[in-house]
Amino acid sequence: MMPRWKNLAMLGALILSIPAFGQQQPGPGALNYVEGAVFLGMQPLHPHDVGSVTLKSGQVLSTKDGKAEMLLTPGVFLRLDNNSAVEMLIPDLTHTQVELLRGRAAMEVDELYKQNDLEVVDGGVITQMIQTGYYEFDASHPKVIVFKGKAAVEVVDGKYKVVKGHHQFFLSPNETDKPLTAEKPQSFDMGDARDDLYNWNSLRSQYLAEANNELAPQYAGMSGFDPGWYWDPWAWDYTFIGMDPYWSPFGFGFFPPWYGGIWGGMYYGGGYYGGYYRNRVAPGPRAGAMGHGGFGGFSGGGGFGGGGFHGGGMRR
Repeated sequence: MMPRWKNLAMLGALILSIPAFGQQQPGPGALNYVEGAVFLGMQPLHPHDVGSVTLKSGQVLSTKDGKAEMLLTPGVFLRLDNNSAVEMLIPDLTHTQVELLRGRAAMEVDELYKQNDLEVVDGGVITQMIQTGYYEFDASHPKVIVFKGKAAVEVVDGKYKVVKGHHQFFLSPNETDKPLTAEKPQSFDMGDARDDLYNWNSLRSQYLAEANNELAPQYAGMSGFDPGWYWDPWAWDYTFIGMDPYWSPFGFGFFPPWYGGIWGGMYYGGGYYGGYYRNRVAPGPRAGAMGHGGFGGFSGGGGFGGGGFHGGGMRR
C-alpha cells in the first residue's frame, strides 16, 4: 500500500482546537443532492433528505433513473450517474474510502490536504487521489479517467502507477489482457469524454460556485470564521468556503469571505464576470442556528432539510 499521509495527529489536534457551532455538521458520506430515483439501501431518498442523511460504513447509495451527490472530505464531492451504486467503506476524515459497485461515478476534488487519504475502489483496485482535480470511474469497464489532477493506482501490494491529467488507466487485466504492472496510462480524447456525466458535474460545480459567491460575503468581517461546508438556504445544499480563492476543475471561482475584489455586485466564475451575484441576506434556518465549524469542514446550520432545485435537469 502507498504510505498514508503523515501528520494525522496534527490534523486531529487542529480540529479539536477550533470550536464548532451548529447542531448538525456534515461529515464524509453526507447526502448533498438527489435527482430522480435514488436509494440508501432499499430506502428511497427524496430531496428533503438532503442535509439529514449520511452514509455509514457498509451502507450503499444507488441510483436507477436518477443522480446523486454526496460530500466526502471538505471540498470533495462524489457524484453518481444513472444506474450506479457506491458503498461507503471508510467514512473517516483522514482516511475516506468508497467502492464503486456498478455504473459510473465522478469525483470533484476542490480542496485536498496532505493529511487526507482519499480513495476509490473500482474492480477491486484502489485508486488514491493525490491532487485536486476531476476524476471519473467506471465499474462496467473498470478504469480511472483523470481529466485534471493526479491519481495513484495500486497495481500490486506496495507498488503504484501514477495517472496524470488527460490520461486514463484500466483497472482490470481483462480489459487489456495485460497485468496491471505492465499496463501504462493512456491519453484520451477530452472532447469525446465530455459526455452527459461530465456536463452534469460541470453544472453542479457551477451551482456550488454560485452558492459560494452568495454566502461568502455574508461572513466578511465576522470573527471566528472557519473554512468548511456552509449551508445554502436557496439551493438547499452545502457549498464549500475555504481560506483562499480557488477555481474548480471546471473553471468556476470559489472565494473566502475577505476576498473583496469580487463583491461589487458581480459573480466571478470560470474566468468571466457573469453578473450573477445578488446582494441579499440569507433567511433564518428552519431549525437550529446557522453556524460554522472547524477546520474539518463540518460547517453549516443545524437541522436543515430540503433537496436541491440545483441539479442535472439542465444540460449544456
